[in-house]
Amino acid sequence: MTAPCACPDWRQSARPLIMGILNATPDSFSDGGRFDSVDRAVAAAQEMIEAGADLIDVGGESTRPGATPVAEAEELARVIPVIEALAMRFDCPLSVDTSSPVVMTRAVEAGACLINDVRALTRPGAVEAAAASGASVCVMHMRGEPDDMTTRTGYADVVTEVIDYLAERVECLRSAGIPAERILVDPGFGFAKTHAQNFALLRRLDELARLDAPILVGMSRKRMIGEATGQSLERRAVGSAAAALLAAERGAAVLRVHDVEATRDALAVWEAVCAA
Repeated sequence: MTAPCACPDWRQSARPLIMGILNATPDSFSDGGRFDSVDRAVAAAQEMIEAGADLIDVGGESTRPGATPVAEAEELARVIPVIEALAMRFDCPLSVDTSSPVVMTRAVEAGACLINDVRALTRPGAVEAAAASGASVCVMHMRGEPDDMTTRTGYADVVTEVIDYLAERVECLRSAGIPAERILVDPGFGFAKTHAQNFALLRRLDELARLDAPILVGMSRKRMIGEATGQSLERRAVGSAAAALLAAERGAAVLRVHDVEATRDALAVWEAVCAA
């Protein structure tokens, strides 16, 4: 067993942290198939760390719209060797992007310090596994599953309903004994939201402060960026960095991104303005 890396102090960081995305999957919407071996994953992580990533998020199951579920054994085979290799090679906090209680437990044993769950620990045994692991957890808002979430976008007020859902999940985690300082929230950009709803969430992101939990956001290269800019998937780095900067201005604590260097530079300009 590899000793888990220590997570950052989510509440005390002087600036938003940059989370580099490392998908060990063949079908993720942006980088599926690129990191299909441990060596390639390690090389990609090194590149992101050198570019300024504060932590690396490793996932073994795509959650893009229409994605096919992955068997637990396959997810373990994709994720655990990568986390073990990264924990041995780098002094960098690691996150696991999973909804499986078994994968959560094994990933933390392998070296992950954060459980990042798009299903907000709603699967049977997930809350208990997360609590027992001692890791930090991030719960995200989503309706339905990847194969039907695009049909579940009816909200009276998307921001209020996202906040209410996340408040319930945070209370559930606290009741299970997970300390407040280990809990993050994610409004779930692109998950069961329309173009207008995604940008309403971004515009009003500061309202999530009422949850009293650090906010993680993931808009990198998503359809909302393409629809706003008219750019294809491989040309969305600038739009993604702009969205990340707007999120930072509205209180985001963690920015989950593909393009680490572009995000780092955008934050550097923002920080220079704030310091002037």
